[in-house]
Amino acid sequence: MNLTPVLTVIGVAAIAWAAVTSETSIQKPARADGRVVVTYWEKWSDFEFDAMRAVVNEFNNSQDKIFVEVLSVPNITQKTLLATSGGIPPDIAGLFGGNVAQYAYNNAVIPLDEFAAEAGINRDQYIPAYYDFCTYRGQLWCLPATPASTALHYNVDMLKAAGFDEPPKTLEDLDAMDKVIGRKDGDSLKSMGFLPTEPGWWPFAWPGFFGGKLWDGETKITMATPENIRAYEWMGSYSQRYGSATVSSFQEGFGTFKSPQNAFMDSKVAAVLQGVWMHNFITTFKPELNYSAAPFPYPADRPELANSTVLDLDILVIPRGAKHPKEAFEFIKFVQSQKGMEMLCLGQKKNSPLAKTSPGFLENHPNPHIKLFQSLAFSENAIAPPKTPIWAQWGDEIRTATQSINSGSKTAEQAMKDVDAKMQPLLDKVIRRERALGIYPEKTSEDNN
Repeated sequence: MNLTPVLTVIGVAAIAWAAVTSETSIQKPARADGRVVVTYWEKWSDFEFDAMRAVVNEFNNSQDKIFVEVLSVPNITQKTLLATSGGIPPDIAGLFGGNVAQYAYNNAVIPLDEFAAEAGINRDQYIPAYYDFCTYRGQLWCLPATPASTALHYNVDMLKAAGFDEPPKTLEDLDAMDKVIGRKDGDSLKSMGFLPTEPGWWPFAWPGFFGGKLWDGETKITMATPENIRAYEWMGSYSQRYGSATVSSFQEGFGTFKSPQNAFMDSKVAAVLQGVWMHNFITTFKPELNYSAAPFPYPADRPELANSTVLDLDILVIPRGAKHPKEAFEFIKFVQSQKGMEMLCLGQKKNSPLAKTSPGFLENHPNPHIKLFQSLAFSENAIAPPKTPIWAQWGDEIRTATQSINSGSKTAEQAMKDVDAKMQPLLDKVIRRERALGIYPEKTSEDNN
């Protein structure tokens, strides 16, 4: 794929300044031992960063040709893209799987097909849905770091106190549970059984739990289908039930995610859609919490949608212009090994993106629900964001639309039609440019009208 970089005057100016002043400058002195220094920027902090640093140390100690220096870098996407625009990128960046198409389209990363082929790395070694995050238009642009799947996390004590001995299986069960656990004191909410906007990190995913699709996979955005409208009507029903202002006021009293005042850990919301990482934060901030996890509920009239889950993936890329791409891939290859990957995933208490795990990996894993998350990653009902360069804008539009639904300012149908109308021209523009460069698909939505 031969894509032209998308650069901005502001971006170049910003990185020129950053090159001089940033504490994460990639200009490093040569090592006395002659090892090639590979600079790796990673978004993680705290125990997540510590887990990757341990893998880096293991790699550095395993050979004497390459030395990886890993740095924790906040706002990593923006900084990496700016550094790449300015011609001084790191050798490796730990970015987000949902934006691979954007990175590829903007020519910000290099394809890894040849490196992967030489290393014997292929799709068969991975859980298919995770590997597919890494491809766009038939090329491989990254490889996995840590993966995630999501499930319903529920407060066992709150459910039992409300008369529920097991978690809800259907969305109707979930709604019924909320009606029992939801408690008001005058005009104030004190607790809820479930709240779709807590934490609200995946507003794009609700259609998937109802069998809906955001687009046809190539040229046509399909936000306003009956399944999608049904999903967002269900999402909005919680604000309608208690009043949008009441729910907003309730949420204002939540603590930050990484704190004991987290709404779930503080027993304000009895059940949440959360990822495999949640166990880390519970053991850190509220180890006494009696919680469990189960597959997220499905509509009672759509039992075939059982085991739906939102997938996510942290990825490793080599930015275009990296000074040591070959050496950078040697480290990425190490992370893909059974030893490197399981060391990292155990350190972060997550499941593995690899299709096979070592004996004892699941059985001795520190996350008590790891088998659930590992099995959900194989689900036919796994939900992932669309692979398109406009996903960042599209995702923001969906989030804005869901806010308008929850506030009552728009119906679900109107909000979804508005997203369609705003985003389809942007998708058409991208596809026309790709067609001009000889990249599929061959038709835009305009050709079908």
